[in-house]
Amino acid sequence: MKKYLSILFVLTLTLNTFVFAQDEGEETEISTVEALLQLVKEGKTKEQSANADREAKFMANKNEQAAILAAEKRELARQERIADQLEAEYKKNEEILRVKEEAYQKELGSLVELFGHLQSSAGEAAVQFSGSLTSPQYGLERVDFLNDLTSKMSETTELPTIREIEGLWYELQREMVASGQVVSFDTTVIDVDGESSTCNVTRVGLFNAVCDGKYLEYVAATGQYAFLPRQPAGRFTKTAKSVGNADAGEQVRFGVDPTGPTGGSLLANLIQTPSLAERAAQGREVGYAIIFVGLIGIGLAFWKLWSLYVLGKAVRAQAGSKTLDVRNPLGRVLKVGEENFKKDIDTLELKLAEAIMAERPSIERGIGAVRIISVVAPLAGLLGTVTGMIVTFQMITLYGTGDPKLMAGGISQALVTTVLGLLVAIPTTLLHSFTASSAKGIISVLEEQSTGILAERAEGS
Repeated sequence: MKKYLSILFVLTLTLNTFVFAQDEGEETEISTVEALLQLVKEGKTKEQSANADREAKFMANKNEQAAILAAEKRELARQERIADQLEAEYKKNEEILRVKEEAYQKELGSLVELFGHLQSSAGEAAVQFSGSLTSPQYGLERVDFLNDLTSKMSETTELPTIREIEGLWYELQREMVASGQVVSFDTTVIDVDGESSTCNVTRVGLFNAVCDGKYLEYVAATGQYAFLPRQPAGRFTKTAKSVGNADAGEQVRFGVDPTGPTGGSLLANLIQTPSLAERAAQGREVGYAIIFVGLIGIGLAFWKLWSLYVLGKAVRAQAGSKTLDVRNPLGRVLKVGEENFKKDIDTLELKLAEAIMAERPSIERGIGAVRIISVVAPLAGLLGTVTGMIVTFQMITLYGTGDPKLMAGGISQALVTTVLGLLVAIPTTLLHSFTASSAKGIISVLEEQSTGILAERAEGS
């Protein structure tokens, strides 16, 4: 009894803290035990009703699931019957295919090897024709024909026809004949700016094609000829123009590249070879300085040689004439000797020596500059060599030695400046020697004539 009273006491104390939500969504405060019991009773009734509904739904779904399961079993049995039928049909078709394969191989017989060669020949010919110089002349349809023939023969389901075999033979024969022909025809050519124009192209076998004296290349992507971005030297383009303008049967010289069917490696290396101006540009600032100084030195040397030639000619003419001409050094020296001839021999000798010394600077003017240039030029080349090697070592430090092209600039500068320095030093040294010899010859004539005057004065006294 005490136990029940304690429970009722606890429930009474906590009734004031419970709030229950009714079905209408209102909140009701439970204040008595009877209300609590009534609420519990109502909740139990509702739960029993919900459980009954769930049981009814479960039983209904169970019957429905059983019906679905039975239908699926029937479908499975039907599909198994269809699979058995298909398997039987597959085995039957496999046997038919085996019989037909045996019949096909028996009918093919020894032609298997022949058709294999035909297939490989058609594939190789298609690859060769796609990059051949004859493609703009004969068109790309032959390549499509050969590719279709190769695809057909690779499937081994259909034999090539006689017409197709004859077509392959014809294309091979036509390409073979074209390799020995020099023909001209009009076709579209792409210039270096990307513009297309019609041009009369002369094809020399399978090696080269030219138009208006310029070499062409075949661009397989467009199926057209295109001018080379850079043409070879003038002697080659000159012969290309000659072969383009030649008449039938006329023999002309032509620079043909025999290393490949589309121009080969010789022509490619030839157009990549730098010209004289490009080689000079590889020397950079030091190279340009050497060239500039060298031109000045050579020009000065030739000017001095010409002036000494004219002066020597005048001196030799004065030596053979009795009339004094003060417009040349010998005439001025002889005039000094004539004016001081009656003086004592020592004074005359001094006067003549003074006159020769006065003429020497004008005779030797510019020769020293040529000598200086001949000495400085190889030193400047050495400077360029050192500078180029420094650039090369910097490239090696930054990028390593994996790519030689990165070091090519420094090596080119190192070698080109050395060559330029020597090319300037050698002719300027020779020209200095010639000018110095010419000047010395003129001065020797002056000294010889002055010595003659002194000898004549000594004999007179």
